[in-house]
Amino acid sequence: MKGLLLGLMAIFLISCNESLETKFTLTGETINLNDGTFLYMINSITGQKIDSIQVEDNHFFFNTELPQAPIQVVLRTSYRSNNNRRLWLENNPMTFDATKTGFRNALVTGSESENLSQGLYKQIETLFTFEEMENARTEFIKSYPNSPISSDILSIYSKHLGRSKTKRLFNLLSKENKTSEYGRRIRKYINLNKDTKIGEQFADFEMTDTNGKLKKLSDLKGKTILLEFWASWCGPCRQENPNLIKAYKKYKNNGFEIFAVSLDSNKDSWLNAIKKDSLDWIHVSDLKEQENEAALIYGIHSIPNNFLIDQNGIIIGRNLRGEELNKKLSETLDKPVANKTSYEKP
Repeated sequence: MKGLLLGLMAIFLISCNESLETKFTLTGETINLNDGTFLYMINSITGQKIDSIQVEDNHFFFNTELPQAPIQVVLRTSYRSNNNRRLWLENNPMTFDATKTGFRNALVTGSESENLSQGLYKQIETLFTFEEMENARTEFIKSYPNSPISSDILSIYSKHLGRSKTKRLFNLLSKENKTSEYGRRIRKYINLNKDTKIGEQFADFEMTDTNGKLKKLSDLKGKTILLEFWASWCGPCRQENPNLIKAYKKYKNNGFEIFAVSLDSNKDSWLNAIKKDSLDWIHVSDLKEQENEAALIYGIHSIPNNFLIDQNGIIIGRNLRGEELNKKLSETLDKPVANKTSYEKP
């Protein structure tokens, strides 16, 4: 009987410990936040709010049922505030201390995923070249194929790495990582990307314009096309628009057209920017931001960016700006226009 009781007690204690281990809490201490300030816990990949809490006397406490774990979230006071911190949550009691570091660099304990992430971040901070940083991320993915951090990193930097290297690293990931939301995004890039290069045929696609009508890049057969990637929220893009306007006015009667793909998600912002900047050329978008399908096809990882396509459908320039664009257009269009009627199929 005594043995039975001891056995039951052991099972009870194990159950209690398991219960504690699978319960997430986040106890936090901040600095210089007014009482009543809301903290929002946002799913970093979907942008959806998971929970919110008010700060009292620079302290807060989240006792939230996580939709999954580990999960990466952004903790912020408002959408545009500098008071934000990206972190990995696990089903453990966690702490958040911003008293000596500031909110963005708060010390977080209780999450092995967060420890791994911060370790990589600190390593990259000591590096100087993009190649060194890329190698550090690549080695992390190889060393931790089961960690969701690896699939997160690969989903962010896949366009930098290119289709071939991304595919090799993707194949190393665990099955769980491959089927996650990060994995879905990586697979989509691998399936869509055409690894287009100067001297090769353009890759065709279709997308809806500002009136909701489908437009294909190949609709502009026989023209010299600037395939321009931009967004209303992109400052450098907006600064470049006056140069594009001048080039368009100068060469549009010589067979030049601009096919602008926006990486916006808000249609009103997109349309307002077109109107405000007086952009009188073809505009399309699927309003999917970084998951814009044309951007995935062409491997666009930063904007502004563009491809110059000649009358035969051959890419003859990449990421041309200002005088560099004007010079290339002059070389291409300050001469009689060939009577081209169609592109060869890419």
